[in-house]
Amino acid sequence: MKRALISVSDKQGLEAFSRGLIQAGWQLLSTGGTAAALRGYGLPVTDVAEITGFPECLDGRVKTLHPAIHAGILARRELPEHLETLQKLGIAPIDLVAVNLYPFKQTVSRPDASFADCIENIDIGGPTLLRAAAKNHAAVTVVCDPADYPRVLAQLQTTGETTIAFRQALAAKVFAHTAAYDSLIADYFRGQTAKEAEPAAAKRFPDQLTLTFEKQQDLRYGENSHQSAAFYRVPLLHQGSLPGAVQLHGKELSYNNISDADAALAMLREFDRPAVVAVKHANPCGIAVRDTLDEAWDKAYEADPVSIFGGIIAANREVDAAMAEKMSHIFLEIVLAPSFSAQALAILEKKKNIRLLQLPELQSGAIKGQMIYKSVYDGLLIQTADNTLWDEAALRCVTQVQPGREDWKDAAFGMTVVKHVKSNGICVVKNEQTLGIGPGQVNRITAAEIALKQAGDKARGAVLASDAFFPFDDCVRLAASYGIKTVVQPGGSLKDQDSVKACDELHLCMLMTGTRHFRH
Repeated sequence: MKRALISVSDKQGLEAFSRGLIQAGWQLLSTGGTAAALRGYGLPVTDVAEITGFPECLDGRVKTLHPAIHAGILARRELPEHLETLQKLGIAPIDLVAVNLYPFKQTVSRPDASFADCIENIDIGGPTLLRAAAKNHAAVTVVCDPADYPRVLAQLQTTGETTIAFRQALAAKVFAHTAAYDSLIADYFRGQTAKEAEPAAAKRFPDQLTLTFEKQQDLRYGENSHQSAAFYRVPLLHQGSLPGAVQLHGKELSYNNISDADAALAMLREFDRPAVVAVKHANPCGIAVRDTLDEAWDKAYEADPVSIFGGIIAANREVDAAMAEKMSHIFLEIVLAPSFSAQALAILEKKKNIRLLQLPELQSGAIKGQMIYKSVYDGLLIQTADNTLWDEAALRCVTQVQPGREDWKDAAFGMTVVKHVKSNGICVVKNEQTLGIGPGQVNRITAAEIALKQAGDKARGAVLASDAFFPFDDCVRLAASYGIKTVVQPGGSLKDQDSVKACDELHLCMLMTGTRHFRH
């Protein structure tokens, strides 16, 4: 009689699976709560302690860690000496292992979980059983996911055994599962027990990096229709992150939708007051902050009514009927907000394809510990997020013309926006509204030309913000020709003094921040 060892914390599908095994002529071995559950279903089950001759001990920490279990799993059936050893030791083979692990992820997700609770929910025996069975998949069927129970039973009931190809696929799934489980534990420990004496860089960037992601959804295609794609999320979401959004309406999100929506959300987190962010191809095309969201929408739309077509809108307050009515007259891919009024939903849902995303926990401020990842061929770049606006100690006015209160306000707004513009980036702003944005150019003067041309006459009296220093004074002279009042830039060029001299000559104010904001 073939034997199946079953030990699961997730009892989903357990009864039907176990009953099917018995009907196929299998003997069930189990432990603790799983054995009790099987008996509750009226099914015969043998306790592992009867096989090992050793009782469970240490509050259940030791149950299956015994040669009588692991020899039965690991013995190679094609080697006579392995089978002879089993016979001499009185150990019968185990042909199927169905295990899922202690709920470590669910435990650490609880705000009230203590360190001791988390430690107790680190499974030891479960991963050991799974890895042993997966290693010997040539003879043993291993199941870590209840979703696979029906397929296992279907094969057993049809041919009496599973195919080698299926067992190999299940083994691959197990190794991915246990690797992700251990990665989550390692990440938790790094966050909880980092030594104070350890250098900051070592805490952030360990010598060995393990990352765990869970598939949220397959996507229709990638950036282009001939590319395949999927969307993954971390096991433990941060509050207000995009994977936690609920889609209320519209077509399935695409690869570009998700990328652009995340960019919009990153910009939106910069603002406490009512703000609207319009994004196209991961660059802002209109941002405004006002006393009401409706006013912010008007100004964000006014900033670039051409580029906003087919764009993404993110708002940090509830979308009401008045704002929804205005948005309904243009084509938008996504509207993201903490909530939508019933009237707003009724208006926007008339548009079949618009995606409406609700993110109730949307909040301002940087996500604690956020890291930025970028793949390269056979490698990964990692950096901390750009959560700094400027260095207050380095911030200074370097010209004869001094800034007024509103100039400082718009300088801060401009640098906040240009942080999120692809480099080389230039942004023209006034009264906490973008007027022109020049993104992603290979030289700074072209970025300035784009931003200033877009701003047009509105540039008079405005602030021009640059993500990095001016290598020459050409940007200053161009800004002056459009009537720019104040220029804010990091400084650091060998020819800084040329730009300062041009500002003094043309009666512009220049602020240097000491902080660069490249975004590639």
